[in-house]
Amino acid sequence: MRTSPLCLLLAAPVLFAQTPGPGSGRLTLEAIAHPTKRVAYAGAPSARLDWLPDGALVQTQRTGAQVSLLRVDPITWARKPLFEAAPLQAALVAAGVPEAAAKAALGKGVFTWNEARSAFLVEAADDLYLVDVSTARARRLTNQPGVEDEPSFSPDGHEVAFLRGNDLYRVDLATGAETRLTQGGGETVFNGRLDWVYQEEVYGRGSFKAYWWAPDSRRIAYLSLDESKVPVYRLEDDRQIVQRTLGARYPRAGEPNPTVKLGVVDLAGRTTWTEDPYPGQETLIVQVGWDPAGKLLASYQDRVQHWLDLRRFEENASRSLIREESRTWQERLPLPTYLPDGSFLWESDRTGYRHLYHYAQDGHLLGALTSGNWDVKALLGVDAKGTFAYFEATERSPIGLDAYRIGLDGQGLQRLTERPGTHHVRFNKTFTAFLDLWSDVHTPPQQSLCDGAGKQLRLIDANPAEAWKALKLGQVSLQQVKTRDGFPMETLLVLPPDFDPAKKIPVYQYIYGGPGAPMVHDAWNPGMPWFQFLAQHGIAVWICDNRSASGKGQVSARGIYRNLGAEELQDQLDGLAWLKQQGWADMDRLCLDGWSYGGFMTSYALTHSTAWKLGIVGAPVTDWHLYDSIYTERYMGLPSDNKAGYESSSVLKAAGNLHGKVLMLQGTLDDNVHPQNTIEFLDALQKADLPTPPLILLPGSNHSPRAPRHAWARYQAMWNFLARNL
Repeated sequence: MRTSPLCLLLAAPVLFAQTPGPGSGRLTLEAIAHPTKRVAYAGAPSARLDWLPDGALVQTQRTGAQVSLLRVDPITWARKPLFEAAPLQAALVAAGVPEAAAKAALGKGVFTWNEARSAFLVEAADDLYLVDVSTARARRLTNQPGVEDEPSFSPDGHEVAFLRGNDLYRVDLATGAETRLTQGGGETVFNGRLDWVYQEEVYGRGSFKAYWWAPDSRRIAYLSLDESKVPVYRLEDDRQIVQRTLGARYPRAGEPNPTVKLGVVDLAGRTTWTEDPYPGQETLIVQVGWDPAGKLLASYQDRVQHWLDLRRFEENASRSLIREESRTWQERLPLPTYLPDGSFLWESDRTGYRHLYHYAQDGHLLGALTSGNWDVKALLGVDAKGTFAYFEATERSPIGLDAYRIGLDGQGLQRLTERPGTHHVRFNKTFTAFLDLWSDVHTPPQQSLCDGAGKQLRLIDANPAEAWKALKLGQVSLQQVKTRDGFPMETLLVLPPDFDPAKKIPVYQYIYGGPGAPMVHDAWNPGMPWFQFLAQHGIAVWICDNRSASGKGQVSARGIYRNLGAEELQDQLDGLAWLKQQGWADMDRLCLDGWSYGGFMTSYALTHSTAWKLGIVGAPVTDWHLYDSIYTERYMGLPSDNKAGYESSSVLKAAGNLHGKVLMLQGTLDDNVHPQNTIEFLDALQKADLPTPPLILLPGSNHSPRAPRHAWARYQAMWNFLARNL
């Protein structure tokens, strides 16, 4: 392989570059990712705003390490203190919190509020405290050994539920009396708490809460998970003399999942277990909640997620309201949104695209509200009169996002957001106004206040991003590129500032590629400083969403079913064919870079094709036998039923076919895509008598290397690799 003269020129000076002087227009690696020298070029809207129940706004304001809240009149924009840090910190100290812990707890700026927004909960020094905003007083709620977490207020605001260990508790706010609601929680039994795989792949990463208050505030539904049969995966923390072993139960494809049952507990601690609607079958409980009348709702799926069954419980028995089925996989769907007359709205992918449907209270379909070759991305709610449904969707553009409303008869679809690009909106309780966070591929996020029809009332934060605009930037463009069979893939291209189409230049390609997870949006990309850094050094940047990753309806993703990697790679090769036709891309100097599923795609591409010279492989899945059951089986089925698919998608099996140079990166405490994937890949390369690629370990990092030192190490390694080899 020949070495690029460009890279020989750039390798040394950039790695030791200092922050450029004012007006230089040049980016440096330090300015992009250094822990202390990083520059927030594009900025972000400074006003963090939320709606209050009475229609006013609350603004979170940070001064140093302290947070205060301001009440904002949305009409006059007059502001007055809602709470100030100093008196509330003093209140916590008076309630028994050490001063440093009180300061740290308030400084996080993340509180659990009651529905009236008159009080919130703070977790400080391993106990819960109730803070009354109007009186600036704090009261200790718990005083027992152990950490209390995942707290929540009852709907009437009179009770607080929380988890201690793996059991559910509640506190009566009037008396301060604490009641243990569940028994038997321990190392392998979780009452009211999700295990790792349920929070990661079902209910959403980051929250382990598995309990739900009833509307009457007298009952709580909760999941009880038993993972005694789930195998344990151990990670070793080697950052000290005495190793620390971290063990987590992690079901891989085909291995036992946690068993789950659904119970309802009253405030005295008496649990009633619901019937199992599928006795003898292995199922997942993927949604739990209540209807407005206080009837328990739950959605079930089979293990490999071919179907979803929404059920309503009457006493202890249940009946199916809606059943969704798919010949490939059925996505988890939100619970119904109820209307004043007892009917409800339901989201479904049954046409291949996510749309809204109107159902009678008994589960009888009344009709579709939306239709077309586009997706409803989020149902935001229905106004109090039951006149309009409000939602976000890709109706205008598959790479944008807009807010809409439509009549409940399916008539009068109206787009409420004006500018093309990506809008994330938050309505007030009455749907008469909304906050709009907007950006496009060229413009960092801006925040506005709009009325219910979409008219802008106030530009809250224009976010001029002057430091960004002062840079010498390359041309950014979005374009559609068709595959061999005509599917329009969305792509993003960043060309060097002094681009000359007559000259051949290398290309850095970033990829994720996972099902329904597009990377190309008409929105501000947080990775743009890195992309422009590369462009300033003569490297074009290319992102191409293969069809299964495009987010253009579930219909676009079905071709990958039971054989991950193959269709995605062919789509990417079609993208490269377009790139070659442009004439300026040096097709002998391509680098593919991906993390997680993108790491799988990069390692798969370099072992199943010869198109890329280099690959940057971060935290890859190298064999789907090694990844978790719920995600993997959704797309691949059980290993026992799809041996051929697991074999053909394995990077380990194809390691001997590796083409090009590879850089590998891996967090040492990655509990999601385990380091075993990387180690087995290196082992397979050595057994194939291939050179061992460089490996950059991120000590102590989990799957997301967000710590400043890890980000800095990652970017240094990537630029070193590119500068020397591309």
